[in-house]
Amino acid sequence: MRRNLLLFVKAPRLGSVKQRLARDIGREEAWKFYRGTVRRLIHGLARDPRWNCHLVVTPDSFNGNEPFWPLSRSVSCPVLKQGAGDLGLRMGRAFDAMPPGPAVLVGSDIPELRPRHIAQAFAALGRADAVFGPAADGGYWLVGLSPRARRANPFSGVAWSSADALADTARNLPNGQTIAMLETLSDIDVGADHARWRERCRHETRQ
Repeated sequence: MRRNLLLFVKAPRLGSVKQRLARDIGREEAWKFYRGTVRRLIHGLARDPRWNCHLVVTPDSFNGNEPFWPLSRSVSCPVLKQGAGDLGLRMGRAFDAMPPGPAVLVGSDIPELRPRHIAQAFAALGRADAVFGPAADGGYWLVGLSPRARRANPFSGVAWSSADALADTARNLPNGQTIAMLETLSDIDVGADHARWRERCRHETRQ
């Protein structure tokens, strides 16, 4: 069965993305960060032959023709609408839209996400029913589900944007289903996150 990767994306419109980060570093800098991260993720993941990549975009009014959209013509990737509802409803709907087989969903504000993380997630689904990429704040930057776990749709009743998001989702999986964990990565939500990320980039450049 073909592997399917879902990339959850918010259309990178100035003033509508990374609003908590924008309060700390300014709207334009937050927009540039998010747009650059989305561009790198799309170009790094959509061309990989090991999976089919699907962009799951909000708002639904987005048509893909806006000049700031970082998807070049050299990348062919289906675009789906997230639709209405909370994050759990939108994630469940995205998984339901996929053909049979293992599926992995990631967010679009994790600048350290690389193709190797996606490959590790699909490999984990060969031995586990679900896989998570945990975030330091108790949430998760990746969730992958086997065909069996997809039937459970574990995203209802989750306290999103809280320290319990991962635990709530894992708890929704039926008894007996197994879980694998990847390494912890951090999304960039506030100015302190952004500063730490920039310092890591400078450190890697000096090495």
